[in-house]
Amino acid sequence: MSDKTLVIKVGGALLEDANCLTAFFAELKAISEKQPVVVVHGGGALVQQLLADLGQNSEKKNGLRITPVEHMPYVVGGLAGTANKQMLSAAIGVGAKAVSISLADGGDIACDITDPDLGLVGEVASTSSEQAQLVKDLLANGYLPVISSIGAKADGTLLNVNADQAAEALAKILKGQLVLLSDVDGILDADKAVIPTMTREVADQLIDSGVITDGMVVKVNTALATAQELNAPIGILNWRNPKLIGQWLESKSCGTTVQA
Repeated sequence: MSDKTLVIKVGGALLEDANCLTAFFAELKAISEKQPVVVVHGGGALVQQLLADLGQNSEKKNGLRITPVEHMPYVVGGLAGTANKQMLSAAIGVGAKAVSISLADGGDIACDITDPDLGLVGEVASTSSEQAQLVKDLLANGYLPVISSIGAKADGTLLNVNADQAAEALAKILKGQLVLLSDVDGILDADKAVIPTMTREVADQLIDSGVITDGMVVKVNTALATAQELNAPIGILNWRNPKLIGQWLESKSCGTTVQA
């Protein structure tokens, strides 16, 4: 293991499998005894269902959810409320010393809108090591932060930040390791076989040919950018087998390892 902080991103689909959710936090609790751990989570499926139940139409652009002003209360409630506290409940249930917060908490992770066509969708504006003091304080005191990807502009306007990009930014700020958990076993080729090692050249070919599409494009680009900045490999694994997290940290022998 490493003394670096492990930043691990997981989607909201994990919440639909109680056994995997418990196993996930049990694995992270064990890892946190050897190195600091931060969880960044999404919750797209939960938000999608909530909006559908309310008769609201939800659309995406390039794998990112368009978030008009009128949707934001439901997005915040789903991500920073329901999903965040369900994750916290599972973490506490396995004995982890967990705290649930959002990307906006502490007010020192600067976010901003980068594409007005997406509405109140933002990105972390900078990755200065002076940011995320609240997260650093929690880690220094032995806590496992569980962070929803709701960020805020400098004026307090809440933003829906893609969880992959939020995890990428935190890994850069903390100079840590990054693992992205997906619904599949890693990045897949045209024959649906896992690609053990991913580089920028291979990724561009697969994106151009339409093999990598939608949300996986965001995930792959996130991993490549972070691997390059941190000069360290990034793991993409399946959330359905949490034991793979420790295995990847030890040997890089599972999932897809994204190289700098």
